[in-house]
Formats: sequence, C-alpha cells, structure tokens
Amino acid sequence: MRSPRMKRLGRLFSFPVMLGSVLLVLAVLTVRSRFDDPDLWWNLKIGQVIWTTHIIPVTDQFSYTTNHHAWIPHEWLAQLVIYGAYRAAGYSGLMFLLCLMTAALLAAGYALCSLYSGNSKVAFLGALILWFFATIGLSIRAQMIGYIFLVVELLLIQLGRTRSARWFFALPPLFALWVNCHASFIMGMIVAFVFWASAQVSFRSGSLVSAQWEPRSRRRLGYALLLSVAALFLNPVGIKQILYPLDTLLNMPLLLGNVAEYAPLRMSDERGVALMGLLLLSFLMVMTRRARMFWDEAFLLVLATWMAVSHERMLFVFGILAAPVLSRQLSKSWEGYDPEKDRPSLNALFIGMALVVAFLAFPTRQNLVSQVEAQSPVKAVEFIQQHHLAGPMLNDHAFGGYLMWAAPEHPVFVDGRTDVFEWTGVFREFGNWATLRTGPEVLLNKYRVQFCLLNPESPMVRVLPLLPDWKIVYSDSTAVVLERSPVQGAAEMVPPDVHGELKLAEPDLAAR
Repeated sequence: MRSPRMKRLGRLFSFPVMLGSVLLVLAVLTVRSRFDDPDLWWNLKIGQVIWTTHIIPVTDQFSYTTNHHAWIPHEWLAQLVIYGAYRAAGYSGLMFLLCLMTAALLAAGYALCSLYSGNSKVAFLGALILWFFATIGLSIRAQMIGYIFLVVELLLIQLGRTRSARWFFALPPLFALWVNCHASFIMGMIVAFVFWASAQVSFRSGSLVSAQWEPRSRRRLGYALLLSVAALFLNPVGIKQILYPLDTLLNMPLLLGNVAEYAPLRMSDERGVALMGLLLLSFLMVMTRRARMFWDEAFLLVLATWMAVSHERMLFVFGILAAPVLSRQLSKSWEGYDPEKDRPSLNALFIGMALVVAFLAFPTRQNLVSQVEAQSPVKAVEFIQQHHLAGPMLNDHAFGGYLMWAAPEHPVFVDGRTDVFEWTGVFREFGNWATLRTGPEVLLNKYRVQFCLLNPESPMVRVLPLLPDWKIVYSDSTAVVLERSPVQGAAEMVPPDVHGELKLAEPDLAAR
C-alpha cells in the first residue's frame, strides 16, 4: 500500500504528465524563431500608452492620415499584457510570453482532449492535431489569448456537463476578459449557444446523436450565458466593441480581401490536405458506426471548416474544435493509460530532460535582436533618425507597427490596424497607389509626402526614382528609403484636414 506522499509523487511524475512535458518542448521549439511578427509592434506601442497614461485610446494617435478617427480598442487588455512582458524583461520577456501562451494552449488542448476521450494517449494525438493547425498563427499577438480562452471555454462546458454544473458560472468572468482581449469572443458566444441549443433536445439518427441534458444543467448553462452576454458590456466603448467582429466581417471587404492571412485556404497546402483527411476520417467512423457524432460537434465542425476554407487564419479555430472530437472518436482505438503499469522514475527522467531541452532551446537576446533586424526596417529607421529626415512619411503597410514603436516622432501613413484605415478610405488609396492603379504622384502630392520607407519588393521602389524629384537615399535587404528633393520657393504645406484637403500653413508674421 503506497503512502499518500508516494501517490502524490506518482501523479506528479505520471505518464500523462510526461506527455505534457513533451508538449512544452514542442511549444518552445515551434515559436523560438517566430519572434518578429509585424503586428507585435503596434500592439506593444498601444500597451505602452495604456501603461504610462492609464488611458485606453479610443481614437487614432499614431497616424497623420486618419485625423484622429475613432478607433475600437478591442484588444487593449491583451496589449497591456504584451507590454507588461516587455517591461519585465525586454525581448526575452516577450519571447517567454510567447512560449508560455503556446505551452498553455497545447496543455489546455491536451486536458480538453483527455476529458473528451478519457484516454491520455489519444489526447496527446489530439493536442498534436491542435498544434499542427495552430502553427498558422502562433505569434505574439492578442489572438493567442483569444484562442486560449476558446479552449478554456470548451473545457468549462465539458466539465459542467460531465462533472458539476457549477463550472458553467466561470463563463461570465471568462467573457468579461475575452471581450477586452480579442474579437474571437464572438466565436466563443456562438460555441456556447450551440451547446445550449443541443442541451434542449434529444434525438438519434443513425450515428448522429443529441442527448438532452438534465433540467438543472440546462438551467444553469442558460443563466451562465445570460450573465456572459451582460459581461460583454464590461468594455471601454460598450456596444461598439461587441459589434466590432460583425462589422469586420460585413463592412471591411478590403481588409478581408487584401490581407494575406484572410486569404482562402489553398486545398493543395499541407494544412488543407490535413483538414480534408481529418474530416474524411471522422465521416468514415460515423458512417461505419465505429463512433458517434453529436449534433453540436457536427455543427461546430461544419462551421469551423467553412471558416478555415474561407480564411486560412481560421485553421487555428478548426484545430481547436476538431481535436477533441477526433480524440473522442478514436478513444477506443488505442489502449488507455493504466496507472498500475506506470513507471514514475522513468517519467521523472523524461520530464527533467524535457525541461532542460526547453531551457536550452529558449533563444538568447542576441538571437531575438537578429530576428528583428531580419524582418523589420531597423537599419533604415536608424538612417532616418541619424539624418533627421523630416516631413510627412509614406511607409509600407507591414512597417507601420515597427515605426510606431521605434520611431514615434514620425506619424505613420498606414499600419497593421487596417480597420481604421479602411474606415477612413486611406487603405484603399494606399492600395491603389502601391499597385500602380493610380498615378504615383497623386497620393504623394495629396499628403505632401517628403520621404518613403518601402519594402525592396515594392513596385514603387523602381517607379519613384524615375520621377524628377525622388531618389533612393538608403537601401538594404529589408527596406528602402526614398526622399523627395526640396523644391525651392514652394509653399510650406501641412497634412490634409479631416476632409482630405490640403491647406497652406499660416504665414509666420513674426519672422517678417
């Protein structure tokens, strides 16, 4: 008979925990070279503003083209977390946050698949499925927190339906945090209401099943959902923040049509092939009656598939929703974990080795600096600052976030906050200019642009030097700086007003 202390040690160094440590290593190895995401920098800057001013910005403060247009701070809490990590340990703090979020995502997914399947070995396979599809978007961005919350929501609902209905009342505080971290809260609401609707009915059609929940669980889930809807209003701008995800889907065609991560899934891509393979496997298991499919699972799988096929970034959501379903269906295909056959000492050795590997794989600060220099216009910004380039700047869309962070003295033309630039029409103007659908001088003259910071692959890098007043003053493998030659006797100009019209600067009477 083992003592309580030995039992605790046995659970701590059990085979399922050892598998979890493997996921930790996988998390670090996956993201160690993913430090510099273009959206990191503007998230970091907004987090800094909130941290230092204690004010959540609700208008644009960083661009001269939007004229302080109203802005929805739909990720402000996540941005504060990101800046907090930077403030604590600089680049290393940000990388630690990324590793932590990735490990938390995989660990929560592993726990979810274990709860669904009752088989830790199959659950590990489910966690790998989640990891595979999540690689489409593992980065230091607010969406990571949103997707962790989606996994946590599924865990709470599963615990509520199988253990105790009290778990449902953790949903309202979850949504109160979620609505302030990422717009994916709307997906969480859809998931919750699908489960609630499923709980109301009972039917069976072949292997497609819906099992009605007991009245007490149905009532508690309903109350929790009502409180969750109310919790969504705990945000800085009220209903506007709640409606923001719908506004993005319905009223931002340029964002959805021109930003790469919103592009449709290429079915020849490895993730497209894997998606179709998993769906086929699940379908065959249902058709051959080797496994059941609950109608809420079927609905969510269809929804997630449609979203992933429409926008490849939604593969992340597909992985989260598909992994537990596949784990449950495959639970009897692999022998389960038997605690009596466990070997804690061997597990402890593997866990220790996993921790050492994760520690050694964590990138050095110099490695992180090198990643930033390889992806962001670091040297070009240093050139701009050292040579005191002045006047309105036109920058590449992907460079806007880094400029907000590294060169706040130069208001950006456009950046990764594509929503506010689409609302104001700037994104359309910039897109037409960058793709040569309008004359190159039209936009430059309208905003009196004095210098440009562009990607070397931009067509404008070859077009602008052909114009009489423009020349390349700096170039490297990451960025090109072009400057307009000053025109003698030209009237001093200021950026356009809110209606997009240029105004002459007021004369300096004192100088006369």
